[in-house]
Amino acid sequence: MAPLDWGLLLGTAGIWGASFLFMAIGLDAFSPGIVTFLRIAFGAATVAVLPGSRRSVERADLGPIAVLGFTWMAFPLTLFPIAEQWIESSMAGMLNSAMPLMTVLISWLLFSVSTGPRRLFGVGVGMIGILLIGIPESTGAGTNAVGVILVILAVSSYGVAVNLAGPLQHRYGSLPVVSRALGFATVMSLPYALVGLPSSRFAWGPLVAIVALGAGGTGIAFAMAATLTGRIGPVRTSVITYAMPAVSIALGVLFHSETVTWTALAGTAIVLVGAWLSSRRY
Repeated sequence: MAPLDWGLLLGTAGIWGASFLFMAIGLDAFSPGIVTFLRIAFGAATVAVLPGSRRSVERADLGPIAVLGFTWMAFPLTLFPIAEQWIESSMAGMLNSAMPLMTVLISWLLFSVSTGPRRLFGVGVGMIGILLIGIPESTGAGTNAVGVILVILAVSSYGVAVNLAGPLQHRYGSLPVVSRALGFATVMSLPYALVGLPSSRFAWGPLVAIVALGAGGTGIAFAMAATLTGRIGPVRTSVITYAMPAVSIALGVLFHSETVTWTALAGTAIVLVGAWLSSRRY
C-alpha cells in the first residue's frame, strides 16, 4: 500500500477549507447558480492551461468522465452555495468532515469494496458526531436544517466520485480527467446560472473571491485530489477532510464574523475520530 503524501493531502485540505469562506463572500453579490458556474468555469480554465491536461482519452471513457463531472463537481458544488444561504461557512466545513464516512459507506454499498466491522464501527461513531453538529444547529440563528441536509448530500456525492476517479486517473493521469470533467460540469451548471442571473449584482470583492475559489479551490485542488486518489485510493484520500474543518472554522470566525458552538466543535471531533477509525489500515 502506497504511503500517504502529506504535502498533497494538507495542501488540498487547506485550499478546500478556504473554499467555504470564498463561497460565502461570493454569495454577498451573486446567486448560488452564478457562484457554482463561475467557480467551475474558472477551475476549468485553470486546469486547461496546465501541462498535460490536453492528453487524449478514449471516446468510450467520455461517458464515465461526464458522470464524474456531475458527481464530483456539478451536483455537489451546486448544493454547497445553496446550503450556505442558511448555514455559515464554518458549519459547512465541519459537516464536510463526514466525507471519509460517506466514502467508506458508498464504497462498500455501491462499489463492493471490502469493509470490515471495525470500519463500519468508525462510520457509526462518526454519524453520532454528525448528529451533534447538525441537529442543535438546525434550529439556531442563521442556520436551517435544509442547509445541513444539502451539505450531507454533497459530501455523499463526493463519496461516489472518488471511486470513479481512481480508475480513470490510473489510465490517463489526473489532469486530462479533471480537465474534461470540469468541462462537462461547466455545461451542466450553466442552466441554473442563467436562472440566477437576474437576482445577482456585480461587486469586485465577491468576484475576486469566486476567481480564487475557481482557480484554487476547484481547478488546482481537484487536480491534486485526483492525483491522490490514483496514488492511495479513495478511502485514504478522504482523510483530506481531517484538516478542512479547522481551516474553515478559523477563516469563518476571523473574516466573516461567524460563531461556532461547543456542541458543533465536539461533534466535529467525534466525526474525525470516526473518520480515522473507518479509514485506517486494519
